[in-house]
Amino acid sequence: MFNNFSPNMLKTFEACPKKFYFKYIKNISMPVNEDIFEFGKNIHALASYYLKKENIIKIESSLSEKEKNTWEYLKSINYFKFETIATEYNLSVKLGNYFFGGRLDALMRDSDGRYWILDYKTGSVPKNAKFDFQTMIYTLAVSYFYKTTKVSFAYIDLKNKTEYVIELTEELTDSYREKLENIANKINICEFNDAKKANCHCEYDVICYY
Repeated sequence: MFNNFSPNMLKTFEACPKKFYFKYIKNISMPVNEDIFEFGKNIHALASYYLKKENIIKIESSLSEKEKNTWEYLKSINYFKFETIATEYNLSVKLGNYFFGGRLDALMRDSDGRYWILDYKTGSVPKNAKFDFQTMIYTLAVSYFYKTTKVSFAYIDLKNKTEYVIELTEELTDSYREKLENIANKINICEFNDAKKANCHCEYDVICYY
């Protein structure tokens, strides 16, 4: 029985239970192109150093033109003026019999005591960000851990230089709890042998039998 879930685990199951089976039950790793993640990793690391008030002058001087352009935008966002609570922060929440958690890019607090979860996206913001598993898990985790209802999630779209904000409400809190517990229950009763979704293609195609 699975008791601990990350956003990626839930996204994988929702996309294709068979992929979840290979990745999280059989623990089969498939090769991926790490180069496509390097840019995002560099920006995330730089933001973390900056918010911790570490000296980043040498790092900034070595940035590529693309990285420099992205970093100047990120450094200028209003959220970076708030109090830094934590960066690259692991946090989880217990709902029913399950634990849900992951790593927040940054957690800030404004002058009104509102907590802001920041998530930097070098790719794209989720299509339905309000009900993305990251949004649901992280907002509930911050709300419960810090015992506050004043929580907002800000997706920072670094490609288009825009921001998308979700404010946690009582209604969303109830909805998030229900959705997370429901999908955890589905995972634990799933018959994975017959779980491949039609027209699903991914890195596991070479071992996925129809």
